[in-house]
Amino acid sequence: MTTKSSKLIHFGPYEVTDQVFYNTPLCYALVNIKPILPGHVLVIPYRAVRRLTDLTTEEVSDLFTTVQRVQKMLAKNYFKNDGAEGKLEDGSFNIAIQDGPESGQTVAHVHCHIIPRTKDSSDEGDGIYDRLQGEEGNVGGGLWDLKRPTPIGKFPKIEDADRKPRSADDMNKEAAFLREQMELVE
Repeated sequence: MTTKSSKLIHFGPYEVTDQVFYNTPLCYALVNIKPILPGHVLVIPYRAVRRLTDLTTEEVSDLFTTVQRVQKMLAKNYFKNDGAEGKLEDGSFNIAIQDGPESGQTVAHVHCHIIPRTKDSSDEGDGIYDRLQGEEGNVGGGLWDLKRPTPIGKFPKIEDADRKPRSADDMNKEAAFLREQMELVE
């Protein structure tokens, strides 16, 4: 469903109706005011909740189905090879959700970033997360410069050389613990 909405659409407190390029009954896709790379867009549920865990099962399903659909569209348009229509395998994506203020979320409304990654952007690697958590990713600040939300959560800087692989036993213990915890949630 890609028709322009006749009702006002809000992303948190910001009216974004004209920037919406795709909508479903439960969510919409929006161009980003401050894209980190070309094609960086957001997918947002209509119901304004801060946390992913506040969404219903139907909203989560619709959100991620929409993310997949938007990825396919972005691939066709941003992964072009010698002018030919792009395919998913011609590039990659960063899919990110900043879930709460400590994660860098500056608009208190769940949203999923979709960032196309081409071979030209691959040398940046995980640096994309620094950009997402920095001023370039401050979506709230870009939408309303008068009262700029300041991102407060950032990934700690850990050099790859300092990241040591864990033993299979350590990972198995953690998996067993998390498995038990998942049973408590369901």
